[in-house]
Amino acid sequence: MSFDVDVTLQRGKRRIALCHRAQARIVALIGPSGIGKTSILHMIAGLLKPDHGHVSVAGEPLFDSGRRLDLPPARRRLGYVFQDRRLFLHMRVRDNLLYGCKPPSSLALDDLAHFLGIAHLLDRWPGTLSGGEAQRVAIGRALMSDPRALLMDEPLSSVDPRRKTEILDMIRHIPDISQVPILYVTHDLGEAHRLAAEVVMVG
Repeated sequence: MSFDVDVTLQRGKRRIALCHRAQARIVALIGPSGIGKTSILHMIAGLLKPDHGHVSVAGEPLFDSGRRLDLPPARRRLGYVFQDRRLFLHMRVRDNLLYGCKPPSSLALDDLAHFLGIAHLLDRWPGTLSGGEAQRVAIGRALMSDPRALLMDEPLSSVDPRRKTEILDMIRHIPDISQVPILYVTHDLGEAHRLAAEVVMVG
């Protein structure tokens, strides 16, 4: 499980950069809002092109300006959990989870739903879910795509504080069941500590 990221992007007078190599199961990018944490995730995911640098995840090179390598997002095999979840409202929970599933997935739907605590929600519509339930579904959908790593952008920012602790504990165990490392963006150091994450300060 590894992340090797060295990227730089100039946005007007603002320079967004990260240079870090990690072997941890969970790496947390910590920094105040507006510092560029989401832009860094987008560069890793291929949604934003760095001015120069390289990105390698789990030993696979995804971007290298020197070699003119720039894999499109669909070929990077990275699961992305957005802050606003982005579930498909016209699909039931089961179909949201199966969307983008690449068989043979290392995770069975029923086993994953049980682990995430959403087995009883499979026939529900996303619009009927609480914020915490919807975020669990978003995490499950990302994992069902058989990713080489999971990128999470402040996934608990709109979750009821009473539910945050149990969801953080669930996220902490994702590498145990899937062998998928996590790059987790937050401005809350307490979340990083709860995840037992390697902390990287941005900014």
